[in-house]
Amino acid sequence: MKKLCVLVFLSLGLSGAASAKGDPEAGKAKSAVCAACHGMDGNSMIPINPKIAGQHAGYLEKQLKEFKLASQTGGEEGRNNAVMNGMAAPLSEQDMADLAAYFASQEAKPGETPENYVEAGQALYRGGDEARGIPSCGACHGPDGNGMGLAGFPDISGQHPDYVVAQLKAFRDGQRANDMNGMMRDIAMKLTDEDMDILANYLAGLH
Repeated sequence: MKKLCVLVFLSLGLSGAASAKGDPEAGKAKSAVCAACHGMDGNSMIPINPKIAGQHAGYLEKQLKEFKLASQTGGEEGRNNAVMNGMAAPLSEQDMADLAAYFASQEAKPGETPENYVEAGQALYRGGDEARGIPSCGACHGPDGNGMGLAGFPDISGQHPDYVVAQLKAFRDGQRANDMNGMMRDIAMKLTDEDMDILANYLAGLH
């Protein structure tokens, strides 16, 4: 898994140079429409909507492009979401870069891990489960869940548990398929609902 992460890092690092350069101030001016779901500064108060404050700009930009692609292909390609497809459809590449730069520049508000999830969550996140072929989440997302921006691995620390569980289930069910080389789909297929609940609640307080 670590070798695969390095390969993805190198490939994305070489291919990411063509992205438009984002302007945080311009992004702020364009972000009002995002506030209803994600909050003015990207710290969503709605559990099923992700916190995007402090997220890596490259990752945010990639998601917006894939939502737009899904809107153009009827969900056959990209990342399909009924709400976000419509929101991304009118955005230009510069709009996406600006919005990504703005939200990436904001400070994420910390979450909290319930005490009863700490031990099990730490064991699964950091050590995986070799018997079931589940790798350490930290191999790609880092020990504190901060991800690797240049490699395209998102910051998942402090995220709403409801959102994390929903995405893991979407990967497991094949409803979300925009992960590099199917990495998250392969992992999610090995996770039980209990595993997902444990990881999601652990991540809520991980920084």
